[in-house]
Amino acid sequence: MTRTTTTDMTVLGWREWVALPQLGISELKCKVDTGARSSALHAFAVEEFYKENQRWVKFGLHPLQHNEVTEVWCEAPVADVRRVTDSGGHTTERYFITTEIQLGGQRFPITLSLTNRDNMLFRMLLGREAMKGRFLVNSGVSYQQGKPSEPLG
Repeated sequence: MTRTTTTDMTVLGWREWVALPQLGISELKCKVDTGARSSALHAFAVEEFYKENQRWVKFGLHPLQHNEVTEVWCEAPVADVRRVTDSGGHTTERYFITTEIQLGGQRFPITLSLTNRDNMLFRMLLGREAMKGRFLVNSGVSYQQGKPSEPLG
């Protein structure tokens, strides 16, 4: 059995700042959720369309907590469509996209399900699939990685 020591991985708090540069999102509060397998991004008015024979989605995002006035409009290729069961036991079909995330000093691809999170405090959940092999979580602290700064490399 291979064990990874804590010195190999970055420690996250239960909430962190992230950036999604390919979607034009420079700062977004994210809940680190070890109970969720996949990661989820708030999206509304999701519309499917085709671009160069590839399936894409266009969607709106309210990037600020407690603010439904500020909107960012995004487009991304569809990576998958899957049935997802939320924490309340409700199963829905969701679009999944793959984009880059910047978290602390790391930038890596992440797959996100698109779902309306207007009634939730956080516009994004970071699930286990995205954290595996990269991060450890200390649930007693917040914002260990600071706000995203200038884009990396």
